[in-house]
Amino acid sequence: MGIGKVIKDILQEAKVIKGEESKDKTFSSEKTFPDETAARTAFERARERLFAVNRWSNLPGISSDFEVVRPDGNPRTDGGLEVGDFVRIGLPGPTPENWVEVTDIRTGENEAQFTVKPSPHPQENGKPGPKEIKHFFGPEASSTFRVERRGHTVFGLELGRNEFINNQGPEAGDRPVVNTLIAEGGWAYFQKMQWEKLTDFLVGA
Repeated sequence: MGIGKVIKDILQEAKVIKGEESKDKTFSSEKTFPDETAARTAFERARERLFAVNRWSNLPGISSDFEVVRPDGNPRTDGGLEVGDFVRIGLPGPTPENWVEVTDIRTGENEAQFTVKPSPHPQENGKPGPKEIKHFFGPEASSTFRVERRGHTVFGLELGRNEFINNQGPEAGDRPVVNTLIAEGGWAYFQKMQWEKLTDFLVGA
């Protein structure tokens, strides 16, 4: 690696830390089955696991806590997931809660996915004025969790896009330093481990 590339990477990372640039990340798993019937059965199982977000907390190797909350702030206990729901994400260690809102759900014969974006606390719904984003990434960021079947193979994916650190302006509230430390420190370490464990679980790997 040339010195020019090293300097460029350092400068880019500095901009990321300042919240001036974002990162895109993709994590994926796949499993191939002996025939189409087995693959279809596995896909249906993957779809069920995808939307059972409350169960993710119990996966081996997953140290974050996930809880689906309705728009009115009450926990969703029926095991479902709808656009407008929120997900509380509790990271390991003494860190503040992080919240995302479900903004899109899509299902088809051979694919299913949902997308979440960093959000204020559900109790802030309907209140006037700027709202603090209760997440270490800014409101431009999104995460899409997806399963799909292609022939005899089932895929599980987590697609993180526009991951700006939430450390600028009123949206960061009183968390800019904490958000930076989580995004560049703790979460940078846990992200790969957590999402690869999840995508493995989705496809039954």
